[in-house]
Amino acid sequence: MAKIKNNSPVLFFYNNSKKWLTKISKKESFHTHIGIIKHSDAIGKEYGSRLMTNKDKYVYLLQPTMYDYVMKIQHGTQIVYPKDIGYIIARAGIGDGQKILEIGTGSGSFTSFVASVVKPRGHVYTFDVDENFMRIAEKNIKKAGVSKYVTQHNLDLKTVKKMPLEEMDMAIIDLGDPWVVIPQVRQMLKGSGTMFAICPTMNQLEKLTMALVENEFTDIESTEHIIRNIEAREGKTRHSFQGIGHTTYLCFARKAFFGRTSQKSAEAAKISESPKKTSPKTVKKTNAKAAKKTSAKTTKKTSKKSP
Repeated sequence: MAKIKNNSPVLFFYNNSKKWLTKISKKESFHTHIGIIKHSDAIGKEYGSRLMTNKDKYVYLLQPTMYDYVMKIQHGTQIVYPKDIGYIIARAGIGDGQKILEIGTGSGSFTSFVASVVKPRGHVYTFDVDENFMRIAEKNIKKAGVSKYVTQHNLDLKTVKKMPLEEMDMAIIDLGDPWVVIPQVRQMLKGSGTMFAICPTMNQLEKLTMALVENEFTDIESTEHIIRNIEAREGKTRHSFQGIGHTTYLCFARKAFFGRTSQKSAEAAKISESPKKTSPKTVKKTNAKAAKKTSAKTTKKTSKKSP
């Protein structure tokens, strides 16, 4: 039975639109429109219990999931929503022990979620160039309790000559121009390693797909994921008027070897070994010289035989 203690994370849940994620502190109180919630009243209770406010309203004391952390983190940038993260994890086959490359840390929502999946043996290596976003991400990652499994880098992979990583299992790109770093991603991925890119527009998908083919990626797939909530109530179940519509397009691909290098080498070798073709003019000149030489020899022999 999980009991709430001082410093325990708790989600105060009133309804789907009113819920608060916090860490319990004995001396603190939480002021809301439904009344005051005393943290001390939650200590010793089991997760899932109800807690009354001073206005006779109640909240449920729920144990936060990674979904709750992602949806409640400080947003410095547009986050990758759980509906998209879930598909990425399933499609790429992300699991414990894998090494994940992330280009574009943003608010750290994807970073935190994936770190919770690859732990305790795996690790997420995330890169960003904006120090302000990196500080926000660091706080969010720490709040989610996965700092041990994440390494942040303030580095622009578009300009580096030597890649800092190798044999990565999977890469996620969250940039405005993801096609620019595809050559770098290829160098850092293992053979058959997977890649996902976040693309808000279809124009980005087009450019990205062209770059993927050029850099020898296969199994290329572009998708969009939309959730439609249903309000299920007795006698009046209907579609919700609120919901998350389009957030982004996702592009998936795997690193492959098209054999272009070996094919070019074979063609070059074939050309160097093949006999050189002689032009008609050269043949004509050669034949003329041979005929002249033969004629000269015949004349010389004839002159020797004559008295």
